[in-house]
Amino acid sequence: MKFRNQILILLSLAFFGCSTPLTSYEPAHIPPPESPVYKPSPPPLPGKKKTGTQKPYKIKGVRYTPIASSQGFVQKGIASWYGRKFHGRKTSNGETYSMYAMTAAHKTLPMNTWVSVHNLKNNRKIVVRINDRGPFVTGRIIDLSYTGATRIGILKAGTGNVRVTALGQATSFSKKTKKPIAFKPVDYWKGNFTVQIGAFQIKENAQGYRDKLSKRYQNAHITAFTDTRGTFYRVRIGVFTNLQDAIRYSEKLTTQGFGSAFAVAE
Repeated sequence: MKFRNQILILLSLAFFGCSTPLTSYEPAHIPPPESPVYKPSPPPLPGKKKTGTQKPYKIKGVRYTPIASSQGFVQKGIASWYGRKFHGRKTSNGETYSMYAMTAAHKTLPMNTWVSVHNLKNNRKIVVRINDRGPFVTGRIIDLSYTGATRIGILKAGTGNVRVTALGQATSFSKKTKKPIAFKPVDYWKGNFTVQIGAFQIKENAQGYRDKLSKRYQNAHITAFTDTRGTFYRVRIGVFTNLQDAIRYSEKLTTQGFGSAFAVAE
């Protein structure tokens, strides 16, 4: 699908990775869009879903493009882990990293995708949620939390050969263990989308820009976003039910002089 590599959704936040190059890497299988008790990571609250970044980004000269759907995603390679050094810092989707939670970093899977990680050496399996970007080391495909690395048996060695299988977004959790027990594929091709054309740190400037745009464009509105740099007021226009239409509209706006326009999920 020609729009596959044009996915532009939210600004990226923090990128974490490890340092020692390893090999034993296989490309991920990414099909087209159509086609024992642990400390759980709290699921996003209703109405407070953290979509995280879907915008292409570049680390150490390498460009990464997050995929639009987790359905059918399978990948083999090296798993590593990150712990105390990053404990308490912001992850790429705005959460606070906990080395004791069952979370992980992945370079391209949609945020909040739950994945099964299978240690191919000792046959252990865990289920973790993607809430960060990384690892940015050749051959490494996923960075686990300290707890995740402990449960799958790679803590001491530091790395291990694994198979990562995307499960999707959790739809229900066990009342007893709080573990996710049902999933649906994360899919950014369908949903509620708009186009972001500017971001301001001064709220009055954002309001003035929105008011000016509202005279000509539908659904001109502002969304506030806060990270370690401060609060930003994002100005957006348009409303769409699929990503393709939002991308087309953002491209049209670019030709009209809105050079920073890009599609976002709401």
